[in-house]
Amino acid sequence: MKPIKLILFLHLLFSISIYSQNEAIGKSFIQSYLQEKDITKSYAFFDDEVKSKVSESLLKSTSQQLESQLGQFKSIIETNTDGNTCFYYSEFEKMKLDIKISFGENKKIIGFFFVPHKEFKKGPSLGDELTIKSDNIDLKGTLLLPKENDLKKLVIFVHGSGPQDRDETVFENKPFRDIAENLYTRGITSYRFDKRTLSNPESFTDKSTVYNEVSDDVANIVKYFKQDTRFSQYEIIVLGHSLGANLMPHIANQSAQISKIILLAGNSRPLDQLLMEQYQHLYKLNPTPEMEKEVKEVQKQIALLNSKNFNLNTPKEELPLNVSAYYWKSMLDYNPLKEVKSVKIPILILQGERDYQVTMQDFALWKSTLKGNKKASFISYPKLNHLFMSGGTAVSDPKEYEVKGSVDGDVINDIYNFIVK
Repeated sequence: MKPIKLILFLHLLFSISIYSQNEAIGKSFIQSYLQEKDITKSYAFFDDEVKSKVSESLLKSTSQQLESQLGQFKSIIETNTDGNTCFYYSEFEKMKLDIKISFGENKKIIGFFFVPHKEFKKGPSLGDELTIKSDNIDLKGTLLLPKENDLKKLVIFVHGSGPQDRDETVFENKPFRDIAENLYTRGITSYRFDKRTLSNPESFTDKSTVYNEVSDDVANIVKYFKQDTRFSQYEIIVLGHSLGANLMPHIANQSAQISKIILLAGNSRPLDQLLMEQYQHLYKLNPTPEMEKEVKEVQKQIALLNSKNFNLNTPKEELPLNVSAYYWKSMLDYNPLKEVKSVKIPILILQGERDYQVTMQDFALWKSTLKGNKKASFISYPKLNHLFMSGGTAVSDPKEYEVKGSVDGDVINDIYNFIVK
């Protein structure tokens, strides 16, 4: 992924002066500009001084450039304010970042640009900042180290797909923070970090693999803690969610320093197969012509991926999720069910039964593959979704992720018991 070169341009072009702000106006602008793509309507939000420097045609071409670099805009995760400026933490297809908008006294936009996500503390925050070097980048994260009743157990959190922050934020939900802070109160140390595709998207190129994205960094983090005399005697447990859980057998087999692994909603089947199921599920929930078109498009992309015509030179624009051929090749070559047979350490596999992204079919395959492994444990939860939060008893809908919740207490208890037993 190439650096977003026009960020600096927008910063210099639009940053004139800052007075007051209006959160609702900013959301309306984002909706008209990034969702509706109504350039004329969007242009009306700008202050006259900005309009004297930026034309509608430039605003339109900028929109096109943004979409080519970030992918389509999906949603605003959360909104934060700092004086007269609003930070709209937003999710795009390829990454998550802040849309920073500043307002003048006339409630018109005078500053508009894209920046890496800024974490706003909304109250007492547990833990200390810890940066760990991984190859050529710094991974920034949070270390939770109990001051009392330290059980000498260290949990490292591994994210799901996409550019995830250390809390694995989904709208207002922060599942990794929920688990880490609860374990901290019981004497468990943990480290969770911002994924490189969020903090350093330029480090992830079209020749990067899933191992470059995930497991290489985890290996470097494990090595860091084992070389630090403060933690050299700690038992290291690695907890992965979704894609992180899928890669957990590979991660465990690459390091003799890991004592246990925990898989939360880890897919045992190929990612492209899950992707197709997810699109079909969403189409059933919303059977619109637009959604039908998306389903057909992803079907076409997956067919190419699994055909003889697929190779490392296949343009990423023709592949699912607009991800490069190198990345997809690494996923196609990886077999978690084969890899997990070589894992010799204790394994805990957890699954929400209402999860439509990774289903009970994946859970059943883990169980059947590890049937004779006495070190493997399996627990499923009837009412929980992909975030291991309760969403009722109806068919799971992505809209339930927008409701603020917390990781179910039974899940955290089961994780704790597995760590300490």
